[in-house]
Amino acid sequence: MTRSWFCKSALACALAVLLPGLAAKAQDYPTRNITIVVPLAAGSGMDSIVRIYAEDLSKALGKPVVVENQPGAALMLAAQNVARAAPDGHTLLVSSSPVLAVNPTLYKKVNYDAEKDFVPLAMYAKSPFVLIVNPSFGVVDMKEFIKKAQDSSANPVTYATTGAGTLQYLTMETLKRDFKFQANHVAYRSPPQIVNDVVGGHIISSISETGAALSLIVDGKLKALGITSSVPHPALPHVPTIADAVGMPGFEAVSWHVLLVPAATPRPIVDRLHAEMKRITGDAAFQKRVTDIGLMPLQPISIEEIQKYIKSERERWGGVVVALGLAGSL
Repeated sequence: MTRSWFCKSALACALAVLLPGLAAKAQDYPTRNITIVVPLAAGSGMDSIVRIYAEDLSKALGKPVVVENQPGAALMLAAQNVARAAPDGHTLLVSSSPVLAVNPTLYKKVNYDAEKDFVPLAMYAKSPFVLIVNPSFGVVDMKEFIKKAQDSSANPVTYATTGAGTLQYLTMETLKRDFKFQANHVAYRSPPQIVNDVVGGHIISSISETGAALSLIVDGKLKALGITSSVPHPALPHVPTIADAVGMPGFEAVSWHVLLVPAATPRPIVDRLHAEMKRITGDAAFQKRVTDIGLMPLQPISIEEIQKYIKSERERWGGVVVALGLAGSL
């Protein structure tokens, strides 16, 4: 009896014991409440969308789906907790581009592996940002904003985001570098505080979450100069993309929303959850509700396509972080 034959035989025996157990677990799934962990507080755009599809997912699976908000650590607290959760399909994570594409390069220490710890189930929305100013600032488009910022180097314009290293911050820092103007960053705790202070004239500009600024733009209390998506937003068709407004072909800076499970979750459970989410998020009524809160719905794609997209975003934004000299700065 050769050693090779013995090893193969042992492996076959192990699989014979393991696979029926996994199949049984998948067939019985779910056996208890399902928790979707959201890295932002209740009331955010991300949280609102989860609560839209959690109800439909609960009906499809026959068990309650509970939304649990775990904000903190630059959205990374939720990710590290779910990475350590039992891989049985009962604990899911909603995540976004900062967690999976930016933070691994930006932060010195990240307590999860963005590439290896998760499997995506659905990518269903993009959250574009919009460059807003108070109408009294006196500019009508992106080019005028940049020219005014270039001419104000002695007294730089100010811009607000929810923190250094966010996509909004990286977007403005990229514009500053490419068009050679100064702008002083001011960090805020929340998007509503930012838009209120731009309206009040306390801050000149912001790369803002579109949803947070949408109603104020429509009411004329804020001036929107450009949007960071690759196509105009359905709710703001008159606002050009930044790519078109300043001649940056291919430029896009959006936070995408993706639902994930721990990587070791049995494939039959992954496939079932993927199929249910494909049905739910592809529905026209769901997509309209996403649009109504200021986000851009996505058509369902395969797990492999989601993985490929996330990898490309990680490479792209990791490169931006390095180019701006911010790698490992936080």
